[in-house]
Amino acid sequence: MTNRIAILCSGQGGQHAGMFDILRDDARTSQLLQTWPLEELCGHALPDILSDEHLMFANPIAQPLVVTTILANWAVVKEIIPRPVITAGYSIGELASWSVAGALAPAETIRLAALRAKLLQACIGAEQPQVMLAISLSQALIQMAELEPVLRSHGFFLAIEVDEDAVIVGGLLGNADALEAAVSAAGGKVTRLPIEIASHTPWMRDAVTPFEDAVTASGMRNPLFPVLAGISGARLHSKDAAASALSRQLAEPIRWQGVMDSLDEAGVTMAIELGPGAALSRMLKTRHPHIQCRSLAEFRSLAGLRKWVEQYADT
Repeated sequence: MTNRIAILCSGQGGQHAGMFDILRDDARTSQLLQTWPLEELCGHALPDILSDEHLMFANPIAQPLVVTTILANWAVVKEIIPRPVITAGYSIGELASWSVAGALAPAETIRLAALRAKLLQACIGAEQPQVMLAISLSQALIQMAELEPVLRSHGFFLAIEVDEDAVIVGGLLGNADALEAAVSAAGGKVTRLPIEIASHTPWMRDAVTPFEDAVTASGMRNPLFPVLAGISGARLHSKDAAASALSRQLAEPIRWQGVMDSLDEAGVTMAIELGPGAALSRMLKTRHPHIQCRSLAEFRSLAGLRKWVEQYADT
């Protein structure tokens, strides 16, 4: 039976100086990057961004940068692999996944990513910086159901359900020390993420309607294959569903467990993450070990990807 391939689109947080290196021998990549609006939107040349971690992780730059990376990778990868049957994206990666599915032109997707970042940035109050934390309760004395009251008492909200005992939360930076102390005292582990905005929480509610309007006014088309909604794991088949799904996820939690289970329910047998990073492929491999998962970031060359695809995908 022919393998059913899924494309996974990374979120931000995995940026690194070599995130375009695997494309260095592909002549089309430099041509695409010259026509796409990343540098115009960011106000910096791409080499300058990649050589400066402050720029690379600054939210207004990070979001269009990650989308540009995914779509540059896709422009090459789609010539190597059989046609996917489904796609899913993590946070900002969900916007990129609609472009991967052929529903939105790359340049317009990158512009929407920059607008998304701008709208989210505007939700940060003066002198109230925000932060996102990864929390693991695998060794904790409290259960996940008991965590939410602790979060609320410190002004934090659930942002992403990663696993049964792992979540990402968002809130005010000024309250982070107290929350970390409370979780650590119960045996949990807290890791601060290089993201300065409480995405997927009610702190972002003012961005929802403007972004929904922007997506509605875009050139969105029906996707060539289903896109999974991050907030539910539901399979979306029409452009009419895009605006609601992409805007609601700004202020509602991402149910990534549900997304991974939907990939399995769709009969996916192979998954390729377009990066940067390899977090999604690792999580899917852990939750559904029978699915062959790799990230493009794991290969040293496109030839390595082609060999892996030929090994596992019937042609």
